[in-house]
Amino acid sequence: MRRARGFTLIEVLIATVLLAAGLTLAFATITGATGATRHGEATAASNEHIRAVEGFLRRRLAGARAVSFQIDPSTGQAMRFAGDAERMRFVSDLPDYIGRGGPSVHDLRIQRMASGDGVRLTLGLVAAQPGDATAAVDREPEVLAENLRSVEFHYRGVGEDGKPAEWQDDWTTTEQLPLLVEIRITGEDGKPWPVLDVAPRLAAAYATGITR
Repeated sequence: MRRARGFTLIEVLIATVLLAAGLTLAFATITGATGATRHGEATAASNEHIRAVEGFLRRRLAGARAVSFQIDPSTGQAMRFAGDAERMRFVSDLPDYIGRGGPSVHDLRIQRMASGDGVRLTLGLVAAQPGDATAAVDREPEVLAENLRSVEFHYRGVGEDGKPAEWQDDWTTTEQLPLLVEIRITGEDGKPWPVLDVAPRLAAAYATGITR
């Protein structure tokens, strides 16, 4: 009667190596799939945040009112829209789900992060008051986006020929609304957000004297 032949040491070693290689490949595949899923989820969340911020800003700027929120002490004129490279102020209605809603002075600011790396975009809100809205801020400024590489504000009005003028970094004609407002944002990763160009609906009408 023949005795059953067992595995040799070489065969056991080969089997062990193959098993280890298979497990390593399976682990790498699972790790890669998990990383891809997490990256996809992070990208989706980032894109959703970008859409939410830009959608909010678009609606508020498009609905900007030709309402005085402050009197310019140097000229005595009513200020209806004030903007420079780092700050923008205007009156627009808030939806009811944000506090009590109604017309409020929107105070958009570009601020340097405390760490010194990057900037953030904040929004302060003040209830609009007749004539001069210099009341205290209703709440602490909200951070719309942070850890940004850069944010730029640009404004465009009407030239002397009645056509759109060149873009400028400062809106000095504070008694009027600009025809166009542009916001350019670059994320922390260096990728630019979609350029936000908004035309306040009342700007053209107010510029031609239709509304007061």
